Amino acid sequence: MPVFTPVVQPDFVAAVQALAEQLRSGDWVPSYLIGIGRGGLVPAVFLSHASGLPMLSVDYSSQVEEFAGAALAKLAARTRDGDRLLFVDDINDTGGTIGRLRTILAEHGAVAGSIRFATLIDNSRSSQTVDYRARTIDRAVTKDWFVFPWEAVAPQTALDDDAAAVPERTA
Repeated sequence: MPVFTPVVQPDFVAAVQALAEQLRSGDWVPSYLIGIGRGGLVPAVFLSHASGLPMLSVDYSSQVEEFAGAALAKLAARTRDGDRLLFVDDINDTGGTIGRLRTILAEHGAVAGSIRFATLIDNSRSSQTVDYRARTIDRAVTKDWFVFPWEAVAPQTALDDDAAAVPERTA
């Protein structure tokens, strides 16, 4: 049974502020923040307000083509027109989501230097790297299942199912 660790609202807001500060202090400025549905939508909204940057979204988790694949193709085209895109998610755990997004964007001809990723929590052992992070964990040490504020309303069975989807994360 995994350890469920709540990410309380003040810690979530502090993480968003840390990402906003990283963006302000860097020399790469995104044209748009892209919230990755589902877990990256709320962080992207907060980061948009904290940074003043406009936000778009991609409903990746639904696996509905017109809300993911088609949108990613349009976003890839925007990079060829000079836009810079910062994709935002809650956690870079295994790297599966970020890896698949990078592959899809590349298949659609996205300019690699125009795409970056930000997460609230970054697993140092992930197969993918992110450019901005508020916190780094090592999944060999930290086995907690993080429950973000927007997930706190989910039934416990849904949290159990999510945590069990990739057992090596929490075992």
